[in-house]
Amino acid sequence: QVQLVESGGGSVQAGGSLRLSCAASGRTSNNYAMGWFRQGPGKEREFVAVISWSGGSAYLADSVKGRFTISRENGRNTVSLQMNSLKPEDTAVYYCAYKESYYSDHYAYWGQGTQVTVSS
Repeated sequence: QVQLVESGGGSVQAGGSLRLSCAASGRTSNNYAMGWFRQGPGKEREFVAVISWSGGSAYLADSVKGRFTISRENGRNTVSLQMNSLKPEDTAVYYCAYKESYYSDHYAYWGQGTQVTVSS
């Protein structure tokens, strides 16, 4: 089992910044990747970003490129999502997720979610 604990959500005005973190623990693989997803009100869950074990490979959705940055910290067990220039459409519950490797399609574990609200 892998446990994921998110933190850092909150409310901010448009143009502001927030930083989300996700700490992984438990039976993690040697090169697991971590991703972020979000689900806005009345919307389906969508991919936001993913980062490899080393941090050398990362990919962000077009909707957040240039505004969001994903990184790994604390011996790679923590993944952060730095969100700048936030827009009201970024309002969502944000989830971190774990997969065994960067090129795997399957996210096996999910965090509980953290709310991000951006007001205009």
